[in-house]
Amino acid sequence: MAGFENYAADTRAIELEIERKGIVLGIDWKDDVQVRGLAVEALDHSAADIKLAASNPFDYQLMAKVDLFGLAAIMLKTMEECAGIGIECHGGPAWKAFAKALWAEVERRKSQAGTR
Repeated sequence: MAGFENYAADTRAIELEIERKGIVLGIDWKDDVQVRGLAVEALDHSAADIKLAASNPFDYQLMAKVDLFGLAAIMLKTMEECAGIGIECHGGPAWKAFAKALWAEVERRKSQAGTR
């Protein structure tokens, strides 16, 4: 129910997990090219990736990546909910870098779809 969530706490928790997954994956959130590549992967990942991560719990990189991609979806949903009720919510540097790359990739895909 919109309006009753603690968006500040949610944002901090999501950001912390994004940072943790970034450490496991060796992500430099200041590297626009690396973060944009991650955004492309996040938008392209499939159920097969999730099954593979579940079947091989010792592949920590794959597990971190699947978790990060799930966090990306939660992050975008949180931002949409905040915008829907007229507030701005965002995390720190990792959140901002990843969100910027995700939105840019979504927009690129929309513009490509419009030219087909």
